[in-house]
Amino acid sequence: MDIFLAIVGGLLILAGIVGSVLPVLPGPPLSWLGLLSLSFTSYASFTPAFLAVTAGIMVLIVVLDYLIPLCGTKRYGGSRAGVNGSVVGLVVGLFFPPAGLIVGPFLGAFLGELLVARREVKNALRSAMGSLIGFLLGTGIKLIYGGVAAYYFATALLSGPA
Repeated sequence: MDIFLAIVGGLLILAGIVGSVLPVLPGPPLSWLGLLSLSFTSYASFTPAFLAVTAGIMVLIVVLDYLIPLCGTKRYGGSRAGVNGSVVGLVVGLFFPPAGLIVGPFLGAFLGELLVARREVKNALRSAMGSLIGFLLGTGIKLIYGGVAAYYFATALLSGPA
């Protein structure tokens, strides 16, 4: 059973890291579930306090992931159309890696502001920049969480049964 739970945990950690970039997967919750899965094995001796703290950080990151792009877009004068365009641009950009992951959200936010919100080009560009900065910051925070979860997972797994 330990091996099964370790494999499931490893897959969840990987899915969490991928989900840090893909908007369709909840990255941090999947990473945390990977840690939780490993905690039920003899490989990890994660304390309840460790799991509670990592869960609290995960919840904070999920909330911030929604707020940061909104704040970035609003700070640079954007609208909800810019944020939505950024997400659509990211999904389209996934088909054109690696540049599509950066250019996609920017173009999506720009087109959302220009076509949906009917902004002038200058304002749409400014808003797109804010949306892109917010998106990249949120993605970076999720990737850091996924990386830290992967580190704890690997460290526990490689140290052998407790």
